[in-house]
Amino acid sequence: MQEFIIKLNEATGKNYRLPTEAEWEYAARGGNQSQGYKYSGSNDIFEVAWWYANSGKKTHPVGTKKPNELDIYDMCGNVSEWCGDGYANYTDEPRTNPYVPAGVYNCIHRGGGWSTFLAHCRVSYRQYTMPTSRLNYIGFRLVHP
Repeated sequence: MQEFIIKLNEATGKNYRLPTEAEWEYAARGGNQSQGYKYSGSNDIFEVAWWYANSGKKTHPVGTKKPNELDIYDMCGNVSEWCGDGYANYTDEPRTNPYVPAGVYNCIHRGGGWSTFLAHCRVSYRQYTMPTSRLNYIGFRLVHP
């Protein structure tokens, strides 16, 4: 994935990157327009996500479910999304957009996917996997600062 991002940036002259975990969660929660939903855009998962119970065990075209408050689709369900951070436990220390450098082990992915259970699709749920993993239920969304 990082190789793809490097090639994309070289080809476009832009600076795309993975979102930090905090950026991903802010967008999934609806930013400053948040309504406080459990899932990105609704408390009813069937309105906003493809997950284990309704996906037919496959991904679906983006935008076939309701978007969140920022008009962003599929932040929960369909595929879990890589973040640019490595995994670390939360602390009580107040911070703005904390970042844990990604290493060899345990990079964060968020949002749940077509093969995951209900709890894994909650905006608050955090998952981690080795960054070298190639799993058909993990994808990515790029940001362009």
